[in-house]
Amino acid sequence: MKKEISRTDIVDRRGIGTNNEKALHSDIKKLYSDENSKVEYKVGSYIIDVIKEDTFYEIQTKNFYAIGKKLIDILEYNKVVLVHPIAVEKYIITQDKDGQVISRRKSPKKGGLEDIFDELVSTPYLLGRENFKLEVLMTIEEEIRRKDGKGSWRRKGTSIVDRKLVEVVEKHVFNSIEDFNKFLPKELPEYFTNKELAEKLNLPVQKVRKITYTLKNAEIIKECGKRGRELLYCR
Repeated sequence: MKKEISRTDIVDRRGIGTNNEKALHSDIKKLYSDENSKVEYKVGSYIIDVIKEDTFYEIQTKNFYAIGKKLIDILEYNKVVLVHPIAVEKYIITQDKDGQVISRRKSPKKGGLEDIFDELVSTPYLLGRENFKLEVLMTIEEEIRRKDGKGSWRRKGTSIVDRKLVEVVEKHVFNSIEDFNKFLPKELPEYFTNKELAEKLNLPVQKVRKITYTLKNAEIIKECGKRGRELLYCR
């Protein structure tokens, strides 16, 4: 029989898992905690970022697939809020190999709410789960890069060493599976293709394929045949 991961399993382990914690994760964790919160506590075999009242908060800046099993396990008996930041504005801080700042510039890249599907495409099964809520923070961030010769060849050996939160400019809350219907405009026809949805959302088809894949596997939409070589979807 599966063991319930309940509040009685909580062990006082403040500080667990913080040695390699990135600044962005730490900054967001502070936003969700207060003096009465349990921070970095062990529950069963898992470390929970923040426990406040009767809700568990898991902050994940990337790679949802890595925590899928953890969330499924703790969702069975607990309310869980998954928090994810998307940078709508980013500043690149470049340091020399000794950590001294040598430049600061604004990145031309701007994130949008639809970028959440870059992560949800690997965990669509979470969306229909009882006790699950998703909060997406639209942020201004600083990305710290260091010329240490260890980074990508695309960045000429410069490594990304950290990300820092500057400001949260907006928060989108998905309380239930129905809230994801916002990605299906009302003017969509009854049967629609990825291309038609891309036109309505003003997004690349490649991005929309992640949206329809996720929504299909979350049983928000379904495949309803083909039009030529293109798949048709319906609500």
